[in-house]
Amino acid sequence: MVLPTPLQAFSGMPKASATTEKQTIVDGEKMTGAEALVRSLEDLGVKDVFGVPGGAILPVYDSIKDDTKFRFVLMRHEQAAGHAAEGYALTTGQVGVCIVTSGPGATNMITPIADANMDSIPMVVITGQVGVNAIGTDAFQEADIVGATYPVVKHSYLVTRAQDIPRVLAEAHYIARSGRPGPVVVDVTKTAQTGEMYYSWPQRMILPGYNPTTKAHGRVLSDAAKLFEQSYRPVLYVGGGAVRSDAGELVEELAEVTGAPIVTTLPARGIVPDSDPKVLGMLGMHGTIAATGAVQRCDLLVAIGARFDDRVTGKLDAFAPGARVIHIDIDPAEIGKNRQPDVPIVGDVATVLKDLIPEIKREQAVHGKPDTSHWWDVINKWREEYPITWDEPTDGSLAPQWVVKQLSDMADPNTVWVSGVGQHQMWATQIIEFNKPHSWLSSGGLGTMGFGLPAAIGARVGSAREFDDKKPVWLIDGDGSFQMTSEELAAAFLDHAPVKIALLNNSVYGMVRQWQTLFYNHHYSATNLLDGENMSDIVDVPDFVKLAEAYGCVGMRAFTKDEAIECIKKANEINDRPVLIDFRVWKDAMVWPMVAAGDSNDNVTYMPGVKPLQRAGENE
Repeated sequence: MVLPTPLQAFSGMPKASATTEKQTIVDGEKMTGAEALVRSLEDLGVKDVFGVPGGAILPVYDSIKDDTKFRFVLMRHEQAAGHAAEGYALTTGQVGVCIVTSGPGATNMITPIADANMDSIPMVVITGQVGVNAIGTDAFQEADIVGATYPVVKHSYLVTRAQDIPRVLAEAHYIARSGRPGPVVVDVTKTAQTGEMYYSWPQRMILPGYNPTTKAHGRVLSDAAKLFEQSYRPVLYVGGGAVRSDAGELVEELAEVTGAPIVTTLPARGIVPDSDPKVLGMLGMHGTIAATGAVQRCDLLVAIGARFDDRVTGKLDAFAPGARVIHIDIDPAEIGKNRQPDVPIVGDVATVLKDLIPEIKREQAVHGKPDTSHWWDVINKWREEYPITWDEPTDGSLAPQWVVKQLSDMADPNTVWVSGVGQHQMWATQIIEFNKPHSWLSSGGLGTMGFGLPAAIGARVGSAREFDDKKPVWLIDGDGSFQMTSEELAAAFLDHAPVKIALLNNSVYGMVRQWQTLFYNHHYSATNLLDGENMSDIVDVPDFVKLAEAYGCVGMRAFTKDEAIECIKKANEINDRPVLIDFRVWKDAMVWPMVAAGDSNDNVTYMPGVKPLQRAGENE
C-alpha cells in the first residue's frame, strides 16, 4: 500500500489510495518493482538522474543497465546529488531526479529538498527504505524520511507494494512540476523493490482534490487594469514564480504597455534582459538604490510570482508604504501571507499576464495611458547618482567586484551563471549583465552554502542535453562556500562536465565577517579560515590549484589584474575539463548597498554615511 503523509491532512494534498486488484492485474510485462521504477522514469521522459547508491536502494541500481534510456550521474555526496538535480531543473525547465539510499543517504537529502521547496524547484527524490517488516524496529540505516521531510516537501509517498510504483512515480512527477513547483519524496521500501508486479503504462493518477488554479477567476483582471489606469508611479516586482512560468516576454510587454519599471528578486535576475532600460535590477537588502527606491516611492506595486520575502521587504510595515498592491501567484497560500493585496490574483503567471495585458489595453483605449515621465525622471536620477561601485583594496589584493565585472565582460553571451552563497553571490547578482532567462542559478530562500559546484554540474549536464551549443557554465563561488561540496570536482571531471570556477578567495567567511564588522564591533569570531592577517602570511590550506589538479582539473591562480585577465582568457578557451581560478581578493570588501536586517528599506545605505532615500525631495 501507499501510506499518506501527515501533510495531506493539512494542505489539501491528494490522498494516494491503493489501486484495486482489478486495476493492478493487467496484461503487462511481469517484472520487479525496481525494474518498474527504472521503466517508469524512462516512460516519464527522464533523461538524466543524479545520485549515490547504497544497500536499501541496490535493487534499483541493479536495474539500471547500459541500455537504460536515462543517463546516471554519480555524485560524491547525496546533498550534492540534490543540488545537481536542482541545477538541472533550473537550466532545462524539466523535473530534476535523484536516487539515494536509506538512512544517512536520505537524511543527507533534506537540505536540497528544503532548498528546492523554498525556491519552488521541481524535483523528484527517490529514496530507499528498509523492508516493510523492519520499519519501526530501528533497523540498520532506517530513517523515517517521509516524517523528517514533510515540513519542507510538497508531497511525500511511502511505497510498500511493487504494483504501486509506476502510478506513484507518475503522480510524483506531475505534482513536482504542476501548480507551484516543488520537491516530492518517494520512499520505496526494499520489499516494494524486490516484489513482482505487472507493468503497464500510462498510469491512471489518483489525485482527488489536487487541481492547481492556473487561470484568473472573476473580475480581478478588470480590477487590476483599473489600478494601472490610476497609477502614475507603478512598479513591477518580479519574483522566481515568473521564471518558473517562463513569463519573461510577457513581463517585458506589461512593462512596455504600462510604462512601469521592472525590479526583481534574486532568482528572477535575467527574466528580462539587463540591456532593457526598464530593468532596475534587484531590490531589497543588497538591491540597487533605483530598484529599492522605486518600490518605496511607488503608488502601485505589482507582485508577479513573488512572496514578499524579508530580504526584499526589510521592515514589513514600512515596505512600499504608499502603494496599492496587485499580487499574482499560483499558490493561494502566498496571497495575503505577508502583505494584504488590493487585488489578489491566483493563477499561473504567464496565463494571468496573457489575459491581463489586453484588459489594460482596453482600459487605456477608453481612459488613455497615465503619464509616467516624471516617475522615470526620479528613477533615472537615482540610477545616475547611485550606480553599483566599490572601494579599491588597501592590501594589494584584487577587488572581488572587479573580478566579477571582468568575468561578465569576457563571457560568452550564452553563459549560464551559478553561485554559491555569500558576498560573492550578491556581487554576482549586482554586477553580471544577465540578458537571458534561466541563465542565473543560486540558492535564494534557504541560502545554502555548498549549492554552487553541484548545481553547476547539474546545469552543465542539462545544458549539454538540451542545447546543441552546450552553453558554458561559470560558477562564481567563495572559498568558504566552495569547500562545503568541493569533493564534487571528481564528479565534474569524470562525468565530462567542464564547468568553469571563479573562486573569490578571501580566506574568510565574507558575509559573516561583514556583519561582524558592522554590527558586532569587529569581533571576528570563527570567520577566519586561515591563520594570518596579511595575505603574505597565509599558508594555503587547501592549495586550491593543487586541489583542482588532484581531481584532474585545470588550476590557476591570480594575484594581479593582469594575471586575472589572462586566467579568464585561458579558462574561456578550455572546454574539455573543469577549470578553477583561485582569485586572491580583499577580505575587507563589503557588499553595498545594504539594508540592515529588519530595518526599513528607506534606511538603505549606499556607502557608509550615505542614505539616499532619507534625502528630502526624493519622494516628490
